[in-house]
Amino acid sequence: MISGTIQARIRAAILQSVPILLLAAGAVSLLLLALDFSPIGIIRAMAAGSLTSWLKFSQLLSIWVPLLLCSCGLLFTFRAGLWNIGVEGQVVMGAIGATILLRMNPGFLPPPITIIGAMAAACIGGGLWGLLAGVLKNRGGVNEIFGGLGLNFVAQAIILYLIFGPWKRAGIASMSGTDILARDLWLPAPIGWRVAPAALVTAIAVFILTWIFLDHTLFGLKVKAVGLNPKAARLFHIDPNRYGLVAIMVGGALAGLAGGLQVTGVYHRLIPAVSSGYGYLGLLVVMLANYKTLPVPLITLFFAWLAAGSIQLPIMLRIDSSLSGVIQGACVLSALLVHGLRTRRQG
Repeated sequence: MISGTIQARIRAAILQSVPILLLAAGAVSLLLLALDFSPIGIIRAMAAGSLTSWLKFSQLLSIWVPLLLCSCGLLFTFRAGLWNIGVEGQVVMGAIGATILLRMNPGFLPPPITIIGAMAAACIGGGLWGLLAGVLKNRGGVNEIFGGLGLNFVAQAIILYLIFGPWKRAGIASMSGTDILARDLWLPAPIGWRVAPAALVTAIAVFILTWIFLDHTLFGLKVKAVGLNPKAARLFHIDPNRYGLVAIMVGGALAGLAGGLQVTGVYHRLIPAVSSGYGYLGLLVVMLANYKTLPVPLITLFFAWLAAGSIQLPIMLRIDSSLSGVIQGACVLSALLVHGLRTRRQG
C-alpha cells in the first residue's frame, strides 16, 4: 500500500516536471542557437566535465551533498509558509560552529568523536541563526525575508572578521581562509574520491528523514496546516508561531550541517565563500520541485551536474562557465510559468 502511494507520487511528480523540462530545454536551446552555440555540443562538454570518470562524478556528488541538505532544510520552512532567505547565513554559522570545536580539538577525544561533535556544533550554529530570524519575525514583527537577508550580511561579516582577525594564518591575512585542519580531523575519503562517503550517507539519511517527517507524521501535517492557513490552524490548537520557529530552526540546523561538511569534507578549513551559494540555489531547487519532497534529490543532482559540468565549457568550447546559471534561471522561470498557468486554469 505504501509502496503504491510512493510510486503514484513519483509518477505525478514526473508528469508535472515534463512540461517544465520541455519549456526550459526549448528556451535554452533557442538562446544558444541565437548565440551561435550548439546545444548538443554544450551537453557533451558538460557531460565530459562531470560524468566521464568516477573522479569527476564524485566532484558532482560533493556539490550535491550540501545542496541537498540546504534544500531539505528549506522544505521545512516553505511548508510552514516561511521564506527562509537567511539560509546562506545559516550555512556560514554552521561552518563557524564546526570550526570552533575543531580548533579546540580536545586531545582526550578520538578524532571521529571530535568530527561528530563538530557536526553537532554546526547544526547548533545554523539552528540558532535560523531561530534568531524566527524570533525577529514573531517578537519584532520583522518579515523573515528582510530578517534573513540582514542576518546573511551579519554572518558574512563575522566569518571575515574571524578569518582576518583571531583565526588568521600565521604571519598573513589571506582570503584563502584559516590554517588547514589537522589531517585526522578531515572526513575520510578513499583515494580518487572528491566526496567523503560519510557525507554522502548523511545527506541521503537526512533526505529520508525529511520525507518521513514532512509527509508521514502528525508533525508534518501540522507544519503544512500552519503554512496553508495559520488562522484555521489556531482553531485546531496548533500554534503557528511555535511551529514556525521549529521549522525555521530545523531548516537552519540542516543548512548548518551543510556548512560543517564543507569545512570537514571539502575545504578542510574555514574560507569566506564556504557556503558557495548553495543556500540561494536551494531556494530555486525547492521552487522547481513545487515545494514537494520526492523530486528534490533529482533536481539537486541536475543542478550539481550543471555546476560541475560547466567547468569544461571554457576549456572545450571557450564559453564562460556562468552559462550554467543561465540554464538554472531558465528552469526556474519555466517552472514558475507552468505553475502559474496551472493555477490560473484551476481558478
